[in-house]
Amino acid sequence: MNRREFLRDAGSAALGTAAALATTPTALGQEKEPMRPNVLLILTDDQCYGDLGCHGNDKIKTPNLDKLAAEGVEFTQGYVCPVCAPTRASLMTGRYNYRTGAIDTYLGRAMMHPDEVTLAEVLAAAGYKTGIFGKWHLGDNYPMRPIDQGFQEALTHKGGGLCQPADFPGNPGYFDPILDHNGKPVKTKGYCTDVYTDAALKFIEANKDKPWFVYHATNAPHTPLQVDDKYVEPYRKMGLGENTAKVYGMVTNIDENVGRLLAKLKELGLEENTLVIFLGDNGPCGSQRDKGQPIRFNAGLRDQKGTVYEGGIRVPYFVRWPAGFKGGRKLDTIAAHLDVLPTVAAACGARVPPDIKLDGTSLLPLLAGDKAPWPDRTLYTQWHRGDEPIMYRSCMARTQRWKLVNGKELYDMPADPGERKNVAAQHGDIVAKMRKGYEAWFKDVSATRGYDPPRIVLGAPEENPSLLTRQDWRGPQAGWAPTSLGHWEVSVAKEGKYRIRLLFAPVDAESSVQCSVGAVRVTAIVPKGAKEATLEDAALEAGDARLEAWVTTGQATVGVHYVIVRRLE
Repeated sequence: MNRREFLRDAGSAALGTAAALATTPTALGQEKEPMRPNVLLILTDDQCYGDLGCHGNDKIKTPNLDKLAAEGVEFTQGYVCPVCAPTRASLMTGRYNYRTGAIDTYLGRAMMHPDEVTLAEVLAAAGYKTGIFGKWHLGDNYPMRPIDQGFQEALTHKGGGLCQPADFPGNPGYFDPILDHNGKPVKTKGYCTDVYTDAALKFIEANKDKPWFVYHATNAPHTPLQVDDKYVEPYRKMGLGENTAKVYGMVTNIDENVGRLLAKLKELGLEENTLVIFLGDNGPCGSQRDKGQPIRFNAGLRDQKGTVYEGGIRVPYFVRWPAGFKGGRKLDTIAAHLDVLPTVAAACGARVPPDIKLDGTSLLPLLAGDKAPWPDRTLYTQWHRGDEPIMYRSCMARTQRWKLVNGKELYDMPADPGERKNVAAQHGDIVAKMRKGYEAWFKDVSATRGYDPPRIVLGAPEENPSLLTRQDWRGPQAGWAPTSLGHWEVSVAKEGKYRIRLLFAPVDAESSVQCSVGAVRVTAIVPKGAKEATLEDAALEAGDARLEAWVTTGQATVGVHYVIVRRLE
């Protein structure tokens, strides 16, 4: 039995589990266990630990998030990856991102292998209605889209964010964006975070009488810093720099939308039995520094996004479920994005395929106030650019007390949360033990499947046509610059005729445009000023191939911006 078959068969078993939960005594002294909770998972983009009033920021206004933190359980030592796609892969799978294929944020390194089982698939098999609203960033094409990975309703942007190369052609930005709705582009009206929230509210309303899972993942406050000026002006008046004022304005808008979601739960009578989880995906972006000013407030944490110091990987981590456990508590036990799937699955009575090696653990015993000893563990994270990780490059190992950075810096975290004093020289035995553990972890995750990215499938009935972007192209010259040149690793689903359309920057002279798929090459000549071309239909064989597309003007050759491939019936 493969994993998909297991999940299919687990669906019927989940109904029996739900009935059992309704009559099982609980450890909290209640007469009955609550029925399976709804799940609202909120993940923001580049919102750091210090972007909250409840974390000591006396400038920012976040009343709804502050209230959520106060009413729920806050894990004050909550960890994620240094950048977003790796965090999202671990959040969805309960596994270290190096097992999944999502090792970076672009150039094909943010595509998660489709055989990974997501939280959405686990909950869908247990009878939940599942929806994602906002950012996915784990693959834009079949079979890696959210609708291929367990989400029954999806309204998302492409790639890592709006205004990036994966965006739909002609997308205007954070206002009135073109989004992907269940695999089709749709023009929306309003500010992106508001649009996602509107769609989530509609989904919750439609499914109020059955268990549901909503993944509300904003691309704010990630750059570009776009938000209605009414949110920015109050912070400008405080004397804050322009970048900080805009970030805080975007966070205040997020806070308003979280308030809307929580108010809807209360209105529908779902507040008590909805498990709400809120996290950030990494620390603050370095590009958000203000000229002449230090990086924005981050509660004394060291460094920023892209690093494995606390400022890059420690984030807000709030959990609330009034029917399931007592709130109003703070726990300093280390917790991670890896723990979300096993925690939610346990709360919902959902079954995870037994052959999956989960790296996270259920936090329910801690949340329920279980007095049983909680064993110490070591969390790992690593990130840097490149097609493969390199041992000891930008890595971290963290136990409850100790943190080893890059294999040579050791910090006593309870005594030194700001990571100011490297005590490796005084604790050589600890360093040696943690290095040994890190090396075993690195070899283990690297051996899971290696680091070749998954292939984009062309011509499948699930997605036809396919839009290829610079987000997922590969090669030593691939990038987002005007002169970049790359290729896509694809798999042609079915032999037949294919029509290929290329979109590129306007050419300043007559130019040659070409596309090759394996051994097949099609070409065209375009006049000065042209910015697209539809090539002669190509006969493609089924199977794996490399797709390349380029424009040659005089002696200069550059890559195209988009390739649209349609299998003809």
